[in-house]
Parts: sequence; structure tokens; C-alpha cells
Amino acid sequence: MKSKSIITFLIVTLVVLLAVNGLLGIRYLKQSQKNEALTTQIAEATRTLEQSPGSLQDLEQKLAAAKASLADAQSALPEDLNSTRVVNSILKLADACQVKAIPLSTRPWTTENAGKGYHVFRVNMSISGTFPQLTSFLSQMGNGEFKTYIVENLNVTRAPGSSGEPVIVIANLNLAVYAQITPTM
Repeated sequence: MKSKSIITFLIVTLVVLLAVNGLLGIRYLKQSQKNEALTTQIAEATRTLEQSPGSLQDLEQKLAAAKASLADAQSALPEDLNSTRVVNSILKLADACQVKAIPLSTRPWTTENAGKGYHVFRVNMSISGTFPQLTSFLSQMGNGEFKTYIVENLNVTRAPGSSGEPVIVIANLNLAVYAQITPTM
């Protein structure tokens, strides 16, 4: 009988051990699933952080650069510009480049709306000089006092002349000069 009770005891112990092992196994599987879910969440959070714009200091540097760029763009488009100043700058540049700018005709300031309104002053002229002088005049105009000159039309022809003299070219030039509309208060 003793051996029967020992066998029963071993069987009961074995069943209890299997039950405990099964419970621990199920708990382990649940924890493993939770770990996988947390690992996925961590990976998603890491990807989101990698896509973020950066630290506060980086954002402040980008903001400062954007403000400087905006100030440069705003200063390129003058606010207080008048016809006389534009014409005088063209004539002064023509004299410096040794070209003749005649006849000079202008149209009154108009307003164009391209997103934001701008004042536009149009100037038509005939420029004569050698080709290097003409190219110097045009390049200096784009880099001169006003950065908002736009060449709307340019027609270059060779002037009749005798041989042995420098070749003179005549350019018919239509310019548009843009300025900001001064805000009214």
C-alpha cells in the first residue's frame, strides 16, 4: 500500500507541476506578446522622433535664417521709389558705361496684382554703343541701385557704319521697375 500511496503522490505532484508549468507558460506567452507590442510602439516613436525638425536650438537657428532671408527679400523691393529717381539712375549708369540712352519714354506707375500688389514703372529706351558697353550696361543694371529691374523686351541690331570703326549696336529696351505698395494707415 505504501507503494500505491507513493505512486499516487508522484502522480498528484506531477499533475500539479504540469499545471503550474502550463500556467507559467501561458503567462510567459502573454508577456511576450506585450513585449512585442511595446517594441513596435518604441520603433514607431523612434521613427517619429527621427522625422521631427530637431531641437529647439535648431528651430531657433532656422527661424533666424528665415527672418534674415525675408528681410533681404523685402529690402530688394523698394518702398519709396519715384520716376525721377529711376530715370536718373538709368541715365547715370548709361553715362558710366559710355552708352547713349535715347529717346527715353516712360509710362505712369501702375498697380499689378500678383498675389500681393506691386507698383510698376515702365521705361522704353534706345541704347547705342559697342557690344561690350551694352552688355556692361545691362549687367550693371541688374546689379545696380535697384534689383527689381525686369527686361520685358530687348531687340539688338547692328548700326550701319564704315569699316575700320568699332561696331556699334543699338538695343531697343523695354524695362519694368517694381516697387512695394506703401501701406496706408
